[in-house]
Amino acid sequence: MLCLGVESTAHTFSCAVLEKNNKKGKILSDIRKIYRPPEGAGIHPREASRHHIENSAQVLQEALQKADVSISDLDIIAYAAGPGLGPCLRVGAIVARSLASYYKIPIYPVNHALGHIELGKLLTGSKNPLVLLVSGGHTMLLALTYGKWRVFGETLDITLGQLLDQFGRSLGFSSPCGKQIESLALQTNLYASLPYSVKGNDVSFSGLLSATKSLIPKGKEIACFSLQETAFAMISEAVERALAFTQKKELMVVGGVAANKRLSQMLHQVCKRQHCKFFVVPLEYAGDCGSQIAWTGLLESTTKSGAKLDETFVRQSWRLDSVEISY
Repeated sequence: MLCLGVESTAHTFSCAVLEKNNKKGKILSDIRKIYRPPEGAGIHPREASRHHIENSAQVLQEALQKADVSISDLDIIAYAAGPGLGPCLRVGAIVARSLASYYKIPIYPVNHALGHIELGKLLTGSKNPLVLLVSGGHTMLLALTYGKWRVFGETLDITLGQLLDQFGRSLGFSSPCGKQIESLALQTNLYASLPYSVKGNDVSFSGLLSATKSLIPKGKEIACFSLQETAFAMISEAVERALAFTQKKELMVVGGVAANKRLSQMLHQVCKRQHCKFFVVPLEYAGDCGSQIAWTGLLESTTKSGAKLDETFVRQSWRLDSVEISY
C-alpha cells in the first residue's frame, strides 16, 4: 500500500511517499522545503504559508519522481491537520484535498505529534516506550495506555524548542536556532547558575529564558552552555521520575530537539540508572517531515476508512491525548 504524506504545520513543507507491507514500512521519498525567516526573527505564519504555496508543486513533483510512482498509484493520501500554524496548515490541507478529490483517493487527517511518535517507532524499533516529544511545538512525556497517549509531564509555558529559538533570536540567529546554540555550547564548559524549575513532572522554561538573556554579556558560549545544561537537566529529572512511575523499559525521544547530542547523552545516563533501553529518532527524521504523516496515515487506514472531504479539517490546537488510537 502506498501513501502520500503532506506536512505543513510550521516552517517545513514536505511531501513523502511511503510503502507498507504488512507491519513493515519503507520510505520511498521525503522531499522538504524549509522557510527561513530573516536573521533574528521567528516564523511569520503568513510568510511561511506563502513559502509553502510557492514550493508545494515542486516538492510534490520531486517526491513522486524520487519514489518512481504517479499519483494514480497512490492508495491513500494523508495530511497534517494540526496542531500548527493556521495559514501553514491550510496550504497542506488544500493540496491533499485537491489531489484526493480529483483522483478519488481516500484522505486521512493526521495529528502531527502522533506522526512524530509513529515514525520514531518505525525507525528505531521501539515497541512500548515512554515517549519524550521535544520540538518547537511540544514538550511532553507520553505513554500509550487504554487506547490513548496519556501525558505524564509537559511544559507549563513555552516548549523546549521555543526556549532555544527565542534565546537564539536574542543572539541574532533565525529560527530554528538549536544547531547554533548546540555549537556554541560545545566551545566551553563554564557554567553560570540559572533558575531550575521542575514542578512534579512538569517543567517551566520562561524564567530560565529571561535569566539566560542576562548572561549574554559574560559570553555567548557560557550562556548557551548554561542554558542547555539547565534545561536538559530539568527534562532529565522529569523523564527519570516518569520512567520510575510508569515502569516502562524503553525511552524514545522524538521531535526536532531530539537532534541535540547533549540531550541524548544526559537521557542515556537516565536510562542506565533505570535499566531501560534508549531510542532516539535518526537525525534526518527528527524534524518535521512528510514521512511522519504518511506512515501514520497508513497505520490509521488499517482500521478506519478515509474521511469525507467535507469532514477534513485543520485544527491549530489539537491535543495528542485527545486522539483515539484504534490500530
